[in-house]
Amino acid sequence: MRSLVLAATTVLVVLGIENHAWWLAAVTLLCLYVRHGRGSPGTAPPTTGTPAPPPDSYRAYRDRRDRQAKWERRYRRERPLEARRQERGKAK
Repeated sequence: MRSLVLAATTVLVVLGIENHAWWLAAVTLLCLYVRHGRGSPGTAPPTTGTPAPPPDSYRAYRDRRDRQAKWERRYRRERPLEARRQERGKAK
């Protein structure tokens, strides 16, 4: 994202040599990037591989745990060969 903004700003500056309205567009682009771009307090950082926040209450945690267990039992029941293969993979 940063390189895209810098490239666009460079193009606008080059175009602004003869027409100063392009300079204004370049400054506007940089201001918008600084205000709303990466790292501003309004944007959340990407969450890849981070655990979920703790549950609001123990009951919510139990409900999610029970729902996950129900889906796992259903998966093992409907796909016994795949479930056995996964179990063997965990044991190794």
